[in-house]
Formats: sequence, structure tokens, C-alpha cells
Amino acid sequence: MIKQIKTLLGIKDDLQDDVLEIIVANVQSHLRVLLGKDVPQHLNFIVTEISVRRFNRIGTEGMKSESVEGHKIDFYDLKDEFTPYMDIINAEKGDNDDKGSRGKVLFI
Repeated sequence: MIKQIKTLLGIKDDLQDDVLEIIVANVQSHLRVLLGKDVPQHLNFIVTEISVRRFNRIGTEGMKSESVEGHKIDFYDLKDEFTPYMDIINAEKGDNDDKGSRGKVLFI
């Protein structure tokens, strides 16, 4: 996963690996809390995409937006950065809820 993130960020050396590993671990922990279980392999794209965002935000922590010469950047709050993925996360959580339950019957 670190290799994918470095490729997306255009990083060709290993100088940022420690920082990237911390970011990935934090994003995985946050996602694990939202899911209520370990992050499945098929959701690693969420970890990758949010890790790239967090890396790009280093040095601008706490800012909501930045505007320089007509170029404006709006940042997600940390609490909102999973918002675009919540439908996927909730669907994955729903898969957990059915484990151990009996089937459903529909009468027509």
C-alpha cells in the first residue's frame, strides 16, 4: 500500500516512508472503528485515498481552506473525510450485522 501511495504522490525515495506508515496506520485504525472489524482487502482503496489526502495536508493541519492568487483549496475536516465513503462503509457494516442471524421470510 505504501508503494501505491508513493506512486500517487510522486515520491521516488524512502525519506517519507515513516510518515506514510503512521498516516496509513491512523487511517486504518479510524476505518476499523467505523467498520467495527478489521479493514477488508477490498476496502484498501479508501485507506489509500485518505492517506494521500492526509499526506498532502501536512503543514496545513487545522485549516479549513486556503486561497492564493485566486486558487482556492477547501479541506475536509478529519471527522468528514470518510463521508464520501460512508455508503460503502455502512454496506460493509451491514454484512457484519447478518452473521449469526436466521434467514428472513416474506409472505405474499
